[in-house]
Amino acid sequence: MKQAKLLSDAERKRLAAVIDSKRYATRNHTAVALSFYAGLRACEIAWLRIGDVFEAGSAVRDTIYLSAAQTKGSSGNTVLVNKKLATALKRYAAAYPKRLQQPNVPVLFSAKGSGFTAQTTVNLFQTLYKAAAIDGASSHSGRRQFVTELADKGVNARVVQALARHKHLNTTMRYIDLNENKMRAAVELINY
Repeated sequence: MKQAKLLSDAERKRLAAVIDSKRYATRNHTAVALSFYAGLRACEIAWLRIGDVFEAGSAVRDTIYLSAAQTKGSSGNTVLVNKKLATALKRYAAAYPKRLQQPNVPVLFSAKGSGFTAQTTVNLFQTLYKAAAIDGASSHSGRRQFVTELADKGVNARVVQALARHKHLNTTMRYIDLNENKMRAAVELINY
């Protein structure tokens, strides 16, 4: 199984610059933030509604509850909102205050005002990555980056599995990037 590309810091900066140069920059930054900071899949991002993400008014929820219909598989899930994601969502609220008055409308919207499908969300990511000249990245890159960064920072594998909303730890382990530099750094942690 081919893995989605992990982005370097330089690639992430290029991606942000490309998003800033395009129409609907705040919407697009929000889609990327939901992927990179919460590990959401394209289908989950597409199915998010304003009321899933925001309280009445414009307050950002600290937890997003995904119904079984919004997720891969047949069970609902809980997504914790970290500070970076909350900041991106606050920018969204400031940019699109009228949308916040409609809890059942999708977070991602097209130029015509309709919502995105899973495929149009995938297409959005492809367009952004192509414009940023990032080969091998996909809508799953942010999710894989989310899982790998948690593991690289020493978060317990079981916790990473729960945050990724995987049923099996083996699935989570396949997401984590492994390379010689990481292995060398790990063996240097040993003390006698």
